[in-house]
Amino acid sequence: MTLEHSVVVEALGWVATATFAGSYLAKRAETLVRVQIAGALMWAVYGVLVRSGPVIAANVLVVAAAAWKARTSSVRDASAPPAAATPPAMTPGAP
Repeated sequence: MTLEHSVVVEALGWVATATFAGSYLAKRAETLVRVQIAGALMWAVYGVLVRSGPVIAANVLVVAAAAWKARTSSVRDASAPPAAATPPAMTPGAP
């Protein structure tokens, strides 16, 4: 591995770390999951570049779990019945 290649690989690892850690700053759950998928994909590529089976496997599992979570959440949200309207508050003496 050349020095330039090594620097690029290490930079990818740090960008993946920052992406994954930054995902926890997301305000919406679906954003968190999408950013985690992106971070895990970067980590999986990093694992391939450094030839680390455990890094590859762990992050492929994270991608699969996060994608499954995103898919089931969106399916559940789409099939949920609309929220029931709250009846107006009763005021004393009102008809």
